Amino acid sequence: MFNILRRQPDYTQFLKVLWRRGKPDHLPFYEHYASPGFIARRTGTHFDKMTPEDENYWRIYVDFWLGMGFDCVPMEVPLKCPLPKGHGKLSEGSETFVVIRTLEDFEKYPWPDEHNPIEFKYFETVAALLPEGAKIVGGVAMGPYEWVSRMLGTVGLSYLLYDNPELVGLMFDKIGRLILSADRQLASMDSICALRQGDDLGYKTSTFLRPEHLRKYVFPIYRQIAEIAHREGKPFILHSCGNLKEVYQDLIEYCKIDGKHSFEDVIMPVSEFKRLYGDRITPLGGLDVDFLCRSTKEEIKAYTRDLIEKCFYDGYWALGTGNSLPNYMPVENYIAALEEGFNLFRR
Repeated sequence: MFNILRRQPDYTQFLKVLWRRGKPDHLPFYEHYASPGFIARRTGTHFDKMTPEDENYWRIYVDFWLGMGFDCVPMEVPLKCPLPKGHGKLSEGSETFVVIRTLEDFEKYPWPDEHNPIEFKYFETVAALLPEGAKIVGGVAMGPYEWVSRMLGTVGLSYLLYDNPELVGLMFDKIGRLILSADRQLASMDSICALRQGDDLGYKTSTFLRPEHLRKYVFPIYRQIAEIAHREGKPFILHSCGNLKEVYQDLIEYCKIDGKHSFEDVIMPVSEFKRLYGDRITPLGGLDVDFLCRSTKEEIKAYTRDLIEKCFYDGYWALGTGNSLPNYMPVENYIAALEEGFNLFRR
């Protein structure tokens, strides 16, 4: 089962989708993240018990993606900014894990060296494992909003925007400099064909921050990431969950992102995004995670065919989920969707 979708990778096909320069020879796949549990079940390994320092961790990781017909390996590494023990995705923004509340906290915090803000060795390890034709879509795990809201707390950030905007500005400036330093170095690597940034800005009905705050603190950082990527001749992908309708124009026209990932049918189906903005930017993924988890294989195949028809008619789309591959998603359901795209455009 593991190798049934394997094909000779060709990252240039994915770049055609992002650069919007000619229709690719096959339908590329793209994902932002796969949970360790999903990878473990798909590969039949104990990946969920491993760490990036384990000998076989990155080999399994690379084979997981290439074994499903991907041309590129998606990959992000976090900043070397220490967070309290127990801090994780489920505690994001919790006041329990706030590390900075005052200017004094900011000055005392053990910030990483701006020239070495992430573990670049992980990208070098993956690069050495890639076969001919495969490359990395890489970036920094968590974006400026996520880092700042975790370190200040969601409530803390909300108060500080009005009580101490100077501290908020210092936080975004510092986190921004760290991310930009990492991205400059990543963009220069031949093994990386595109930069990416995950930064969840909203929820079902709105953005977490007001659009004017995003324009002041967050979007200038995105714009600089895009500029870094473009100077190296590489595209830039933004993954962001939530209802971003109020700021899509900013992301496209000001930030100049090349691809947008994360779509949910109850907010805006990817086909609707394609209709509204598809002449200027490439949507990626969009298979609704809830639908993939709850539906039969036949329903999933029909759903996938429908999205392919609506989103790949011009060649500027990549098949994948609207968010990620969580632990609770049935592996066979996801493979059913990929099989449909793989078989419809078999080379």
